[in-house]
Amino acid sequence: MSVAPALTVALGDRFASALPEMALPWQAAETPDPRLLALNEPLAAELGLDADALRTPEGLALLTGTAVPEGARPVAQAYAGHQFGYYNPRLGDGRALLLGELTGVDGRLHDLHLKGSGRTPFSRGADGLAAVGPMLREYVVSEAMAALGIPTTRSLAVVATGRAVRRETLLPGAVLARVASSHLRVGSAQFARATGDDDLLRRLADEAIDRHHPAAADAEQPYLALYEAVVAAQADLVARWMLVGFVHGVMNTDNMTLSGETIDYGPCAFMEAYGPDTWYSSVDEGGRYRYGNQPLAAEWDLARLAEALLPLFADEQEPAVALAVEALGRFRPLFDAALLAGWRAKLGLPEGLDDDVARGLVDDLLVLLQANRVDLTSFCRSLSRAARGDAEPARELVLDLAAADAWLERWRALAPDADAMDRVNPVYVPRNHLVEEALTAATAGDLAPFERLVEVVRRPFDERPGLERYAEPGPEGPFVTYCGT
Repeated sequence: MSVAPALTVALGDRFASALPEMALPWQAAETPDPRLLALNEPLAAELGLDADALRTPEGLALLTGTAVPEGARPVAQAYAGHQFGYYNPRLGDGRALLLGELTGVDGRLHDLHLKGSGRTPFSRGADGLAAVGPMLREYVVSEAMAALGIPTTRSLAVVATGRAVRRETLLPGAVLARVASSHLRVGSAQFARATGDDDLLRRLADEAIDRHHPAAADAEQPYLALYEAVVAAQADLVARWMLVGFVHGVMNTDNMTLSGETIDYGPCAFMEAYGPDTWYSSVDEGGRYRYGNQPLAAEWDLARLAEALLPLFADEQEPAVALAVEALGRFRPLFDAALLAGWRAKLGLPEGLDDDVARGLVDDLLVLLQANRVDLTSFCRSLSRAARGDAEPARELVLDLAAADAWLERWRALAPDADAMDRVNPVYVPRNHLVEEALTAATAGDLAPFERLVEVVRRPFDERPGLERYAEPGPEGPFVTYCGT
């Protein structure tokens, strides 16, 4: 007779203790019939958690927040935010809870956080619940992003609750257990600033420095150094999104982390036919967060962070603003440099090649891709074959063959490194039609397509026979994603 392993988890209450004004003690809603849908065993191992123990009733209770270790203090976090440009002073975790902090096997601190855990005082009339589909979307896309080397929150588990959730129709409910280096956001700083309590704002900044940007503590102006570090982290993050065609969909200030991790995989998608004006979100009616506007959106959000942190930069507003403007001015050069470096890697360009030459090659390629509605992922991956002498897979993706041949000739003359290109150009990303196919099947009770998709995107750079359909773009036509609330 086998004995189920005991679940041993220590959850800290660092956020709740350091920032009690922003932490509302709360309890997750009961789950009538919890059932594990997905468990991230590699991530569990990184966190020092026993995967078998997480599958037990005690483990499911932890993953849904219905029973937590002794000493844990689950809280709903308070934050503010600009949503599509409009300020809301009181957002907060309306369907989420921070269970506490875990120390991973690497000694680093990680938040264990839930989505879909029930109504809180921040719910603003919503039900606080989540459906199976959107929670599994976050799981598969965040796993893909991690495999692509893009800083991201991670999904530990999705548990079906046994409770129906009313959206357009009745849908099966679920809770997502999510892991992050923290859930401190631009909106967190906005909330602290709005209270008028400079001590709270300072404690929040100290927490961000200690957890994410410790080098700032030794700077002459630590809080300005913190801001500069967030600017640099976000410039790098958004450049990484652009390089793989990721469209976030809801870049509100409450969805921009101070750590520089991607957070909130609601109406996100991966672009297929290249176009700067591409967006998919049902709630982004004007395309504010379209693919080509993501750098501007990030810069705008960072300006709001500067406004929130102004009292920490200088005693008087005028010099504080001057320091903030100078620091924010570094975003665009940092983003441009990260984007160009990424494209140099994607095209296998040699070291020492003049930046202007590289930039001209990239600019002309993007014009070619846009004019011919070429799938970004497929084309970039096919270029390594062109570098080895077989240009046909790349050529057949482009209608204007004369323009394609002219560009390929210029590029191949630079002797691109095909092996290096294969290490950065994915074969597989979560294709939108395959994600929808997997989520539809999972909602109906069939998890096999979801599990297969997760398996594929966890190894994005390794081309494998039999997986051709996972590398192909979906059918042409409109595609819309939803936030799930």
